[in-house]
Amino acid sequence: MTLKEEFQTRNFSIYGQWLGILSMILCFALGLSNIISSIFSLNIIIIAFSVVAMVFSFVILFVEVPLLLRICPTSSSFDAAIRKISTNYMRAGAYGVMALVLWLSCISARTSLIAAAVFLTLTGACYGLAGAKGQAFVGSKTLGGQGVAQMIV
Repeated sequence: MTLKEEFQTRNFSIYGQWLGILSMILCFALGLSNIISSIFSLNIIIIAFSVVAMVFSFVILFVEVPLLLRICPTSSSFDAAIRKISTNYMRAGAYGVMALVLWLSCISARTSLIAAAVFLTLTGACYGLAGAKGQAFVGSKTLGGQGVAQMIV
């Protein structure tokens, strides 16, 4: 199934997975840029939220690309924690928590982390809609879902 065909299935978990990848990129890039810009103003709170955003980007990477759990040397406890986030509702909850944390960064100062918070919120909403509609989680083949990870083992 091509990427175009995956999007035409109208399964919100596919939309959520791709929005998750965009969220990961934004969390990393905006976290890094906010760290660099906040160092000069010594805004410790924004630096802390930026570091958290960068940590979120790596968590999202392992959640959305299951192939990496097989090829990257990670601890068994980390693998178990990531594997718990496998259903649409669990993913919606995880993205909701991550979005809430980045929305809280607005209390200190309004930074570009708002863009990451918006994308995390949209991703959580897509997974929530998939769960509410009773759609089974379907991983994109492009990102290592639907048996691709089993092919290398």
